[in-house]
Amino acid sequence: MGKKHKKGTPADVVRKLMKKGKLKKKCCRSDPRCKKCPVLALKRIKADYKKSA
Repeated sequence: MGKKHKKGTPADVVRKLMKKGKLKKKCCRSDPRCKKCPVLALKRIKADYKKSA
């Protein structure tokens, strides 16, 4: 039987997305609506976690 993997904390999810290349490594602050910003992604993921809990 295989192990079931948990999603982890929101920070873990952001780290995985950064490693995959979906997000930037740092926030550039040049564009307020940057889709690849790790800071905004963390806020979105935290909101999703609160909504699902």
